[in-house]
Amino acid sequence: MPYRRNGYPRRVVVTGQGVVCPLGNTVEEFWKRLIAGESGIGPVTRFDTAAYDTRIAGEVRGFNPEDVMDRKDVRRTDRFVQYAVAATTQALQQAGVKADGGAVDPTRFGVIVGSGIGGISTFEDQHRTLLEKGPNRVSPFFIPMMISDMASGQVSILFGAKGPNYCTVSACSSGAHAVGEAFRIIQNSEAEVMIAGGAEAPVTPVSFAGFCSMKAMSTRNDDPTRASRPFDSQRDGFVMGEGAGILILEELEHARKRGATILAEVIGYGATGDAHHMTAPAPEGEGAARAMRAAIHDSGLPQGEFGYVNAHGTSTPLNDKFETQAIKSVFGDHAARVAVSSTKSMTGHLLGAAGGLETIICVLALERQILPPTINYENPDPDCDLDYVPNTARKVELRAALSNSLGFGGHNVTLALSRLMAKEGP
Repeated sequence: MPYRRNGYPRRVVVTGQGVVCPLGNTVEEFWKRLIAGESGIGPVTRFDTAAYDTRIAGEVRGFNPEDVMDRKDVRRTDRFVQYAVAATTQALQQAGVKADGGAVDPTRFGVIVGSGIGGISTFEDQHRTLLEKGPNRVSPFFIPMMISDMASGQVSILFGAKGPNYCTVSACSSGAHAVGEAFRIIQNSEAEVMIAGGAEAPVTPVSFAGFCSMKAMSTRNDDPTRASRPFDSQRDGFVMGEGAGILILEELEHARKRGATILAEVIGYGATGDAHHMTAPAPEGEGAARAMRAAIHDSGLPQGEFGYVNAHGTSTPLNDKFETQAIKSVFGDHAARVAVSSTKSMTGHLLGAAGGLETIICVLALERQILPPTINYENPDPDCDLDYVPNTARKVELRAALSNSLGFGGHNVTLALSRLMAKEGP
């Protein structure tokens, strides 16, 4: 009998990854700094923040889009698209994937790149042009530069992916939804290879002003590297980040036939809605708990096999408290033995790109058997009483992991990953 997990005969693996983020613009640079517990947070350099309550962010540094795109294309794309293209370039190179009539059929090769905000920088620039110079001076590229689907669109154009192609927009769950939907597409035989993840470039004046008005971001401006402190009792809000995290998902036998290196297996996907509030999570993390349970059930593994949760862990009072409660609700007595860390303590919160980046972190943790820490964990909170891998990375024996993404609007996504499993079950 063929291998089946909850009715799906096709298994899905990760064969490539790419990163552009505040800790580095390659996977290896990013991982080295992440495991060292370094912070990518610093003063905002993109605009004058003197009038803002928050003046810090996790900015991408040392990035040149012309390293991966023609100059003409750079002028016609927003920064979030450029991040997506750069991360995809890395991921495809690692996977050895080309849609050129060789190893991959272009019509069975798709793209889903999520973005919560899309081209907000372009929107602000062109609105300024409208006010200062009139409607006839607004760029004809304004709309295609701004719309959130254009990361998926440009990636498909540049790399010849003619299969399923769309964008997921679900606030901070966008990137995770993209990975989950790509996983389902391959399971359902609609594609053999999918580019999936998230991209975001939200460090802009209007975006910052909006989050500042919500009182959602940390105001620890004098100490930026210690501002993002998930699960710590002195946390005072999230720190915005930017970048992209892109994975290549592939059907297992397709990957084996072309000799690809298999980095990890995607084994489960859970997606739920809180139906509670525009921005606040449901009490006790009820919706997040259902997403975790759904992903674990989808995986076919007993919950005791999961040794790590990459938490959404935003460093906001309610998220960290309720996510802790959700993990305890799901794992019961086993929760005390599950390591939990929030890598947003180092990268900041990449909004719609967070899920893609944090899925990559789980893949690397499984592949290299090291858990990244939660840095800046100094003051225990009685409401947050799990093992948060405080301040120092940890060597482990890890078989399976979960990645949580929880977005405004009550969008909850959990992805389950494991080391490549042996064939099992009828």
